Amino acid sequence: MTPTTDAITELTIIQPDDWHIHLRDDKALATTVPHAAASFNRAICMPNLVPPVKTTDEALAYRQRILHHLQASDVSTERKAAFDPRMTLYMTNETSAHDIEVAAKSGIVQAVKLYPAGATTNSADGVTDINACVGIFEAMERYNLPLLLHGEVTHDHVDIFDREKRFLEEVLAQIIAKFPSLKIVMEHITTSDAADFILSQGNQVAATITPQHLMFNRNHLLLGGIKPHFYCLPILKREKHQKVLLDVATSGNPKFFLGTDSAPHATDQKENACGCAGCYSASIALPLYATAFDSVGKIDKLEGFTSRFGAQFYGLPVNETTVTLINQPMQVPADYPYFDNSKLTPLMAGEYLPWSIKS
Repeated sequence: MTPTTDAITELTIIQPDDWHIHLRDDKALATTVPHAAASFNRAICMPNLVPPVKTTDEALAYRQRILHHLQASDVSTERKAAFDPRMTLYMTNETSAHDIEVAAKSGIVQAVKLYPAGATTNSADGVTDINACVGIFEAMERYNLPLLLHGEVTHDHVDIFDREKRFLEEVLAQIIAKFPSLKIVMEHITTSDAADFILSQGNQVAATITPQHLMFNRNHLLLGGIKPHFYCLPILKREKHQKVLLDVATSGNPKFFLGTDSAPHATDQKENACGCAGCYSASIALPLYATAFDSVGKIDKLEGFTSRFGAQFYGLPVNETTVTLINQPMQVPADYPYFDNSKLTPLMAGEYLPWSIKS
């Protein structure tokens, strides 16, 4: 993509937050945490570890591991002080109302994540029966703890390109009808159906959008051979859906905000006969989003999407620090060192982006 807005060559925005990121655990944190902390103040950290983060005590322990790796990194002192990992609980059929109460009162658990069992990486322990979660949803509504959704059905007979649309109709609409004041984020939306659904709901329902779903469609994944580093779940959809996502992301509507869904997998786990799902973008997320917004002449709308709307939805203060983007090309690294002598390949590895972060 090339920028279409010639007037703006430098843009200073409020420091963004990432409202959906995967950092993984243990040795992986030495790479992923510094990348996230370099650009973002707050980051909602996904709980689909092995084993998953199911309780507040486990969330606190995970947060300490993240902060340990942050302090051991070469990230600036200012960035270390600003970075605030916000934790999530992994919902299962056995999650209790007491678990929700403890999480809501902890001060560090920001939300509860629902993965339909088998929907994506490390989701085997996810929810198998949405009707078994009524007590959980009631408690979340009572304690004002938001629900984050991986919005896909997982029935084998449903086409992978239709799973998000079916989730809207068969699951999300039911949850909203039964729990009208429950705050809900439909994460990483990929279709015009999801965008229209979010627009039709009240202010308690919002959505995050990833850089890959703004910049690419399924042709980028499949034409000329399968591109494993473009493979994520929910999978990239048709170009017409990509265009609608760009429209709503750049519209200035506060129901849509940044969530990278940056998901690290070692290169050899992506480039094999059964490659893992997930795009790694934490290190280059802001230039990616700037490129996407500028491609439709809406770079002036970037700050709301990246830095205001998510904080407002979660009832948190907008950050006071800033970051400056410049219309100066940068080359995405071919890879990063990862743990146990492996490599981590980012989205658009080796390619040039027209926007970069001013040092």
